Amino acid sequence: MADILTVVFKTFISQTGLNTTKGFQVICPSAATSSTLMVGDRSITRSLLLLAAVTAASELGIKVLFFTQTQIQSLPPPLQNCTSNLSPDSLKKIKFCYPRTVTELLQQVACLHESTPPSLIIVDRLEGYLRGAGGCSHSEFQQAEQSCAAHVSALLHDTAAFLTQVLEQRDTSLAPCRVIASFEPQLEVGQRSGDLSAPDPVLSVLDRYFQVRCTLDRDESYGATAAGLQEVWHVYLSGTGITEAPCTEGSKEPGIALEWRLAVSHDGLMEFTLV
Repeated sequence: MADILTVVFKTFISQTGLNTTKGFQVICPSAATSSTLMVGDRSITRSLLLLAAVTAASELGIKVLFFTQTQIQSLPPPLQNCTSNLSPDSLKKIKFCYPRTVTELLQQVACLHESTPPSLIIVDRLEGYLRGAGGCSHSEFQQAEQSCAAHVSALLHDTAAFLTQVLEQRDTSLAPCRVIASFEPQLEVGQRSGDLSAPDPVLSVLDRYFQVRCTLDRDESYGATAAGLQEVWHVYLSGTGITEAPCTEGSKEPGIALEWRLAVSHDGLMEFTLV
């Protein structure tokens, strides 16, 4: 959910951006707005998902379930630098699962009610599960992808809602159960990741189930290159899940941070700046 991502952004915020974040608060979690779809290049989304998992486990103290098709070979550099300060108990709150196909993913999600419920479910590279079919025409393939996307999203949504009820019965501070998934759209030739003029039809289906979208658009301008950075990304939060009023603090109602700038240095370190 966007509240967890906001914690991530603030945890790894640039020192020059500290003053600009005053007055911005984490978005209040609720059972109705508990899912986020991270849209962008897979080279950056996995790093952010891992940052979210570790931050949720260490900063929020919640149990995390991380689904991915491929083994995690190494942690992003920001995590490599901070894991020495994390307690082993925090890292034990993260469980990695490696379903290889969408069928295995559906089976494992459907069985979550049989174990201790997680407060955060992460699905890495959702497109890899949805695009595994073959042996049909292009139009049939697209329809199959969209149907599969709806099936997976609906199951994640219903499972999170059920687990939220379980968590509320045990400890209201643990609820709701949140879902964060990453998805890399299929782009037309010359189309950039942040250009939604011709959206992936599967993405349109996913947007019906995920209340918040976190879009990552790479900045390839000369200014980004001249700054001596390896990569610069614009991070946008949008969707129906962030239209509610944010948490209040004192007598003033702070605003919601909807746009961030992510700078990745040549040594892999990440820094967020509020735009």
